[in-house]
Amino acid sequence: MRDIDTMKQYSLEEISEIVGGILTKVEDVKISRIGPPLIADENTLALAMNEDEIENLSKTKARAALVPIGVTSELISTIEAERPRLAMMKLLHLFYIPPESTVGIHPTATVHPTAKIGENVSIGANVVISRNVSVGKNTKILPNVYVGRSAQIGENCLFHPGCNIGDNVIIGNKVVLQHGVSVGADGFSFVTENPNNVENARKEGDVKEDNTDQKIYKIPSVGSVVIGDDVEIGANTCIDKGTIENTVIGEQTKIDNLVQIGHNCKIGKGCMIVSQVGIAGSCIIGDRVVIAGQVGMADHIEIGSDSIVMAKAGITRSFPEKTILIGAPAMPRKEFLKHMKTMKKAEDLVNKFKDYEHLLKD
Repeated sequence: MRDIDTMKQYSLEEISEIVGGILTKVEDVKISRIGPPLIADENTLALAMNEDEIENLSKTKARAALVPIGVTSELISTIEAERPRLAMMKLLHLFYIPPESTVGIHPTATVHPTAKIGENVSIGANVVISRNVSVGKNTKILPNVYVGRSAQIGENCLFHPGCNIGDNVIIGNKVVLQHGVSVGADGFSFVTENPNNVENARKEGDVKEDNTDQKIYKIPSVGSVVIGDDVEIGANTCIDKGTIENTVIGEQTKIDNLVQIGHNCKIGKGCMIVSQVGIAGSCIIGDRVVIAGQVGMADHIEIGSDSIVMAKAGITRSFPEKTILIGAPAMPRKEFLKHMKTMKKAEDLVNKFKDYEHLLKD
């Protein structure tokens, strides 16, 4: 953390105005950071956004706190916010330290002469920009990033170290790629000379053939990836290019770390996809869909807009919009709860039967 003398300090009035809160002032305080009540000092705005942290205000050294509407304290100044988490986001932008980058091209970077580089672009050490690439103004490409030929990168993007962007990828404005993201690698697409075990199982319901001599041939990917504006993609996430059509990520969608999105997928606008989700090829996800951690989706599935897929669900078929999915195989939440109640009743019946089983034997 930066030394307090080098950090900008804010008055409570300034902070209250920034977050649109209600200030109840006990004394003047200059705020230079934010943090939980138990580790806050006199220059920290304590974040008391839930019941536990509100209780901890009695033990804090902070002289001011951000709290939900209706919470006040006689001992310290409070800023009440209708949506404390939204207020916290605004404050974090005040104190966030962006990655270091210098406008211009680092001496160790390799930029093809045919590349078009916009104004105020930063290209870091060991970056490779291939032929016919275009990079929009104010974009920051940090060290060790590779950009394939004919890729198009928009304005005000931020690519963290170690990203790999394939040929012909199109990336919109204000896109953030975290460390180690792969966009535009070949899709996992193969074919065999004769029907393989998976094809037979889908058709017949079981595996009968002996495919010991079966050869597997790679299907190359000639499509690419198109990413809309204001998308963020987490560390070590992989988005494969399409086999023929492009894989598409809609604007404002946010993707967590360690997510796999297969070839030909179409992800809608404003989606939230959490860590360790695996989406097989040719899936279509509607707008504003939330997919929780460790969800697995089979190929060629459609999930309608405004749906919620709960953690560890296994999606084996398509579902309409506004569906809450749970379980493996996944089903609508109401149906899942109905099944659970039925199983509980069945368990009770079995236990009752055991009580009278000896009478039946007699």
